[in-house]
Amino acid sequence: MDQLSLFSAALGLQSPWEVVDVVFDPSQDRIDFHVAFACGTRFACPQCGAEHQPVHDTLERSWRHLNFFQFHAYIHAKVPRVRCEVCAKTTQVEAPWARPNSGFSQLMEALLVTLCKAMTVRQVAQLLGVSDMRIWRTLDHYVEQARAQEDFSSVTAVGLDETASRRGHHYISLFHDLHAPRLLYACAGRKAEVVAQFADDLEAHGACAENIRDVCVDMSASYRAGIDEQLPWAAITFDEFHVIQLVNKAVDEVRRQEVKQAPLLKRSRYLWLKDKQDWSRKQILQYTDLKRLNLKTHRAFRIKESLRDIFRSAENAEEAEPLLKQWYSWARRCRLEPIKHVAKTLKEHWQGVLNAFDSKLTNGRVEAVNSLIQAAKAKARGYGTTKHLITISYLVAGKLTHLPASPYSTTSCGQHKP
Repeated sequence: MDQLSLFSAALGLQSPWEVVDVVFDPSQDRIDFHVAFACGTRFACPQCGAEHQPVHDTLERSWRHLNFFQFHAYIHAKVPRVRCEVCAKTTQVEAPWARPNSGFSQLMEALLVTLCKAMTVRQVAQLLGVSDMRIWRTLDHYVEQARAQEDFSSVTAVGLDETASRRGHHYISLFHDLHAPRLLYACAGRKAEVVAQFADDLEAHGACAENIRDVCVDMSASYRAGIDEQLPWAAITFDEFHVIQLVNKAVDEVRRQEVKQAPLLKRSRYLWLKDKQDWSRKQILQYTDLKRLNLKTHRAFRIKESLRDIFRSAENAEEAEPLLKQWYSWARRCRLEPIKHVAKTLKEHWQGVLNAFDSKLTNGRVEAVNSLIQAAKAKARGYGTTKHLITISYLVAGKLTHLPASPYSTTSCGQHKP
């Protein structure tokens, strides 16, 4: 096998394509592969599929390929246009190693997608010596393509949450599959209309709103109208995660109000917010000292923990309701305004809280998936646009099964399937 044939094989080229020249420039850290098709080759018409159509002319194109050792590699080719004798249209033939209108080979794009799951776009751009925007265009294409092939027909329980896209009250809403933790849908905003957008997206992926029987969400009013209108068959669950989160905020508010009169409360915030079963030895000793002081914060903590105990002990809504009524009576008479406000809020959402004991659903797993998004956002120090955040959210949390595989699991650019 001669040198050019070796390079053709290494690039995975198949007849009629072959490497006709290689230019190696170590001073520029690059190697250029010039590819051509055999003289007299006829191609199928890209428009109508008619075989053996003559070449009309060619257009010079270039693509960045995977590095050749430490050298940047580029593929150059004169890509033919055929003038079809059947449909009379002149159309450019697709290069088998790249998708249309991309400046990367398919294997290079597969590498970009793989790296961006673990690194920021800027880091990948600097590593490979390409611009951020070229990578974003690649990610947008493959994420959109992969999502289009996802099947949501088995989804019956949805968790709904939100995250800030950037400072200034800009949010995206996140819809998760609670039975197979994955991000189903993300969009800008956190109002009722985002639920309608989600319902449309369900239909686009082989599902329908009637399939959704449970929705797990926090107690903010922003989504309720949309759920009632777009997912009327779904029972709303206000799960333990969100309920305890709400009470924790009240406990911390009591602590902040009291800390001026009780300086020992300084640096005790996480003691009161943490599940007592998860306390360290140091926190147990700290609690032992603080509980002797007859603190309002300690009373608020006891009320919060008694509510947590109800979630742990009650097997169903029938068992939970009398216990919750006792808790509500205690909380409303406790003379701690933040706790009284939480009790009032739970009363207003009583049925949704009770549903948690029967559905057994929790957004805790949603928060675990969201942590992947938050970690990506933190590494990137935020994203310039909401669209970029949504793209990365799908990439790291969507469990998309139709993304291109790592290029190192395949052997050729010509045979790679995106």
